[in-house]
Amino acid sequence: MISDESSWLARRPATRVFRAPGRVNLIGEHTDYNGGFVMPAAIDLATYVAVEARDDRELLVSSENFDQPRQFPLNDPDARAEGAWSDYVRGVAVTLERAGFHLRGATLSIRSDVPVGSGLSSSAALEVACAQALLAVSGTSLPGPELARLCQRAENEFVGVQCGIMDQFASCCGRADHAMLLDCRSFAWRMIPLPARVRLVICDTKVRRQLQSGDYNHRRAECEQGVRMLQSVDPSIRSLRDASLAILERARLPEIIHRRCRHVIKENSRTLRAAEALESDDLALFGRLMSESHESLRDDYQVSCPELDLMVRIAQALPGVYGSRMTGAGFGGCTLALLDQERAAEFARKITDEYQRTTAINLDVWTCRTAGGASEILPVPAP
Repeated sequence: MISDESSWLARRPATRVFRAPGRVNLIGEHTDYNGGFVMPAAIDLATYVAVEARDDRELLVSSENFDQPRQFPLNDPDARAEGAWSDYVRGVAVTLERAGFHLRGATLSIRSDVPVGSGLSSSAALEVACAQALLAVSGTSLPGPELARLCQRAENEFVGVQCGIMDQFASCCGRADHAMLLDCRSFAWRMIPLPARVRLVICDTKVRRQLQSGDYNHRRAECEQGVRMLQSVDPSIRSLRDASLAILERARLPEIIHRRCRHVIKENSRTLRAAEALESDDLALFGRLMSESHESLRDDYQVSCPELDLMVRIAQALPGVYGSRMTGAGFGGCTLALLDQERAAEFARKITDEYQRTTAINLDVWTCRTAGGASEILPVPAP
């Protein structure tokens, strides 16, 4: 939560304000764009968008987190991404227009406490909050799952990041005190209560990645290549969701493609087992599955980095920790630890000291609460 959120809102008494949370992924990494299973939770770090209607068909966009205000026409048929933060906002507007929503011009004022590049879905939170605001000022709205799919489309087709549905879906449909088991093929989901005695602690390595740089899209392309090759063994396979380890061994894929596919196949199984463990309050098993997930992301999918691996090793050695893993797309960003509530303060202190001693980097640590999905914020009463 932004520390002075109330004062920020109070300066905008005549505007409508929307929030969309970031998310942390407990387990199920790089499975969403392979039609598999994920387990995210919306968190109490969020993006806020204040919106005011305009009389023209222009979007004026500014953010307290970035220096460059931007202005765009809504009726530009040749709109293209420019490699700027505002691409996510413009992409949402373009996608909504192409989906048949005639948007009003608007002035958007944005503020966020979701750290950019951290693996906590700052881009999805920005997309969802802006989409809500643009639709509302244009006199309409969408159910959460439909809004999530349009925001994913904006990131895929306009920004050029071939992400799956998880981030936008968690931001739209999260629920406080719950994780979400999401089937990324059918969009069926169920909420799983988190035990009150545990906390989710997120540690930011301060290593930043840019998904537009190509590593993320390259991993997706490797998975798609694996699917095409596996179809020679079993033509019914539509995605890695349909594959098994037995089929993978029969296919004799190139080593790198084999490893990418092996991670996804095993991660889907881990995620389903993790849901069962959480529902039966078996936190020891859940923690082991988190650790196995990180090892697979490090060794088979190769999206970790030395700082993430160090942070996980430190966390796993601290008292009260059930499990720890990188969270998000990787190549930098954050780790997640699941631990006993009474150990959270001690954990934050010890991991901060050890990481700083080893790397000379002062990390950020958040003991997060899970949060509800995107919503409009009621006006702050006048003093």
